[in-house]
Amino acid sequence: MSRLDALDLSLKLSRAQEEERLDAAQRRLLELRLALAGVTGEGVPGPGVCVLFEGWDAAGKGGAIKRLVARLDPRHVSVATFAAPSEHELRQHFLWRFGPALPARGEMTVLDRSWYGRVLVERVEGLADEAVWRRAYEEIAGFERALALDGTVLIKFWLHISSDEQLRRFEARAADPLKSWKLTDEDWRNRDRRADYEAAVEDMLRWTDLPHAPWHLVEADSKRYARVRVAETVVGELERALAR
Repeated sequence: MSRLDALDLSLKLSRAQEEERLDAAQRRLLELRLALAGVTGEGVPGPGVCVLFEGWDAAGKGGAIKRLVARLDPRHVSVATFAAPSEHELRQHFLWRFGPALPARGEMTVLDRSWYGRVLVERVEGLADEAVWRRAYEEIAGFERALALDGTVLIKFWLHISSDEQLRRFEARAADPLKSWKLTDEDWRNRDRRADYEAAVEDMLRWTDLPHAPWHLVEADSKRYARVRVAETVVGELERALAR
């Protein structure tokens, strides 16, 4: 059984459970961010924090990010989104364009998509030669190890939803004039190649789920459950970082 197949997508929370647990996690995250930013406590900035999101189209990354940063002061967190690289970016090493978004000590950055595009969409869509995307596993592992050795707390999420739930969300978006812009022809094409993407995700987990940068797989058929799971996971990782 693959790691994705082993996830229990039936996990869910009631609205009351979500509100209670999310409120507690957001409050604790605010305390931790103020301490890591050097605003409270001894006044010394802690490690940089980089929270990275990958997942299926319509898996709820945006909603999870919104709840994660909802109570944080904008001066203490930034959110960076990454689409297809520009012509200029394509002339650089594929990791180059992510450098400016990385957090300094005491800062926190949330990445909506990341360098994993090289071994996911670029692999599946043939935008990178096989030798290039296979080499990227080692390049990514080395890059993330360098970040960890420099003190950065790297928290990686893959938000996983079933094919049926993804279709339901696609159809709901298409029917909503205020959300239809989120749904593109590329999203439908990606859905048609789900098996290829699943194979790419499994290889990504096999080669980049490492002690210094583990993956957190989130069961996201329930948006409420996923949002709480993300927030509580970030809190737990930051508490461990402060305890070192």
